[in-house]
Amino acid sequence: MTDFAPAEPVSAASELPSPPHDILRVVTYNIHKGVQGLGPARRLEIHNLGLAVEQLDADIVCLQEVRRENRREAEYFDRWPLVPQAQYLAPEGYEAVYHTNAYTRHGEHGNALLTRWPVLASGHEDMSDHRFEQRGLLHVQVQVQGRAVHTIVVHLGLVPGSRIRQVAQLQRYIRREVPDEAPLVVAGDFNDWGNQLSQMLAGFGLLECSNAPRVPTYPARLPVAQLDHVYVRGLVPLTLSVPRGRIWWRMSDHLPLIAEFRL
Repeated sequence: MTDFAPAEPVSAASELPSPPHDILRVVTYNIHKGVQGLGPARRLEIHNLGLAVEQLDADIVCLQEVRRENRREAEYFDRWPLVPQAQYLAPEGYEAVYHTNAYTRHGEHGNALLTRWPVLASGHEDMSDHRFEQRGLLHVQVQVQGRAVHTIVVHLGLVPGSRIRQVAQLQRYIRREVPDEAPLVVAGDFNDWGNQLSQMLAGFGLLECSNAPRVPTYPARLPVAQLDHVYVRGLVPLTLSVPRGRIWWRMSDHLPLIAEFRL
């Protein structure tokens, strides 16, 4: 069910130049819940991620695996943020929108969107395909230079059949909730090994940078596959890139994907 409502130091991470006024910079980033490693060796990366997100200087940041709360980790780490991760990661002057996809024994996590532009409205739809994976889409309308840009954040399933059904559900959702003439961004972790979903997405007008080579984002330490994508309708795709450097593969198992479009 869709519920639309008004929205409520790492110096090694090189800072990107600000985009020109007619360019929309969108970043999608799976932050792995702000923690890297397993067991007693795991480390808290949410503070580094906050500085990194700010240095990306994006108009819209789409985040996956964002924790609203986790009582076990809050007890384990001395410096666990006192506010939900989406709120903590939002640079000064940005709005944060979050919705839970998954409820666990110790807390909950989901998708988030951060933006320097005003938020007009937000909504959510459950996309869970089976009982072992809780998935959802986050839909946010952002007012960019006087125009409503619809942005949908997704994190699709691990099973190939689930992803196909989730893309079909995404298509139905867009037909129902997004006007045909409105600019649309769909970004997130598609878990799409082999780029098998792009043809389905192109079938209802969603395109990525067709002239750009694939930009591997996973695994961050030695990326071999592009699991993260930014597809658009009604915008002109320009560039795709990922930041380089050791600090980026330490913060998450994914690299952030940076996409620029002409308005």
